[in-house]
Amino acid sequence: MVFICEKYMKKAIQLAQLGRGHTNPNPMVGAVIVKNNKIIGAGYHQYYGGLHAERDAFANCVEDPSGADLYVTLEPCCHYGKTPPCTDIIIEKNIKRVFVGSDDPNPLVAGKGIEKLKQNGIEVYTGILKAQCDELNTIFFHYIKTKTPYVVMKYAMTADGKIATHTGDSKWITSEQSREQVHHIRNAVSGIMVGIGTVLADNPLLNCRIEGGKNPTRIICDSTLKTPLDSQIVKTANEIKTIIAFAQKDEQKQITLQKAGIQLLYLPNEQNKVDLIALMTELGKQGIDSILLEGGAILNECALQCGIVNKLLVYIAPKIFGGSQSKSPVAGKGVAMANEAYGLCLKEFKTIGQDILLEYDVKKAGE
Repeated sequence: MVFICEKYMKKAIQLAQLGRGHTNPNPMVGAVIVKNNKIIGAGYHQYYGGLHAERDAFANCVEDPSGADLYVTLEPCCHYGKTPPCTDIIIEKNIKRVFVGSDDPNPLVAGKGIEKLKQNGIEVYTGILKAQCDELNTIFFHYIKTKTPYVVMKYAMTADGKIATHTGDSKWITSEQSREQVHHIRNAVSGIMVGIGTVLADNPLLNCRIEGGKNPTRIICDSTLKTPLDSQIVKTANEIKTIIAFAQKDEQKQITLQKAGIQLLYLPNEQNKVDLIALMTELGKQGIDSILLEGGAILNECALQCGIVNKLLVYIAPKIFGGSQSKSPVAGKGVAMANEAYGLCLKEFKTIGQDILLEYDVKKAGE
């Protein structure tokens, strides 16, 4: 029975992944309906506000699901949101058994969906391929618990740890394959964040350049409102949602930027710089559940210092720049003692062409 359960849950996981980048801030969920050892219906949560996976699976059923088994990667919801409770249709369709991957940490669900199914005579089995199902929704679980975005810091560097030469040139460090993969990450997150230094140095567009992809909300940390009015960021603000967080007021510049379609957030800290913790709270309120932090070195240091970084993606190219004045991924003074280093936990290691990608979880205080 275990093998059969895992077989169908793997299919549900594959389906759930099809929603990547389109369900935020909702979770990715897949569902499979099985009767007489045959899949008779399958579906997934395709986009935010659309049918939940269970309802999508029932909509795709090719025969009467009465007495069938349902495999779903996340505990079925039991509350009204943008769609009615999934538990209701599971009961209505006379499903015999439900196999669940992840428990839902949302306080509106959190075991209540499973309990409702059991109360209506449905057998429920939990924890089927739980680790894989949990991995689907790392972002959702973080966001639902903290109401702040899950932050992924990404940078590309040479084998000697440089992100630019002493002249500031950085195009290109990594391969085209690595850069393409980054666009898939941009498609999967809600926001992309850079500092004003990156805007001034590179004049980036910060969009998603894959077919069928979506552009994340652009977030610029610009304490003194130096963003050029002729920058690509400002010119395209009516096409791509753009937020500038600032700390020192300039009324005329503020008016001009707002007329260009930019949302401004005034969030000063005691040093008259952007308060990143306050910024995360504000972005969370706007439904931004995840952020790809693409630099540069000054913003990277500030983000690590205030503890907002959850994951680190490091692309390493087979090149050496050398030079004591070449730029490193994290600026500032750095820690004073080796035992004060920011702790990391290696989660994955892979090669992309000639490049290496290291994926780390960032350890929080006390871990």
